[in-house]
Amino acid sequence: MLYLFGFDRIGVAVSDIFFVDPHPMKGQEGAERGVRLELRRLETGELKGSIYSARPITVDRPIWRVDLLESVSGKPGSFDRTHHHPGVDGWEPGQRVFDKGLSQEPLKWLLLRLSDLEDVLDKAGEPRDTVSEADVVGLRDRAPEIVETVARLLDVTRSAPVPEGAEVATSVRASWL
Repeated sequence: MLYLFGFDRIGVAVSDIFFVDPHPMKGQEGAERGVRLELRRLETGELKGSIYSARPITVDRPIWRVDLLESVSGKPGSFDRTHHHPGVDGWEPGQRVFDKGLSQEPLKWLLLRLSDLEDVLDKAGEPRDTVSEADVVGLRDRAPEIVETVARLLDVTRSAPVPEGAEVATSVRASWL
């Protein structure tokens, strides 16, 4: 499942994810599942037909990522693998950053972060002019709706069956991201 909230120059992509790291960090072995949220650049293209034609929109490179993950073998609601990537280099996320506030109250933490886009950009090392004022206001105003979507998708991922062959999987299986 993919949800996309688009603003002016940025969007928020929210997707389910099932992940098995082929080279896990110590204590991070085993399958993970949950929800991935990425702040992504949006690019609009030129019309491909008449003035009534649909305008192409590209969901481009990530700026910031949050993975609300739990180990499949653990207790639902534990958020034991929940982390974020405050910086992204091209298409590659930086190191996983485990934040106590994010693991303890992930939806509250996420709401606060989405409500302060400029701080997210600063911590990601991204120039503030990457976004417009419409992005800042739009994201702040829609942050509760986005967090509600994340909460619903978390419920779905917890009740979904583990993908067949998951115990030998070596990569990410996500609907979209």
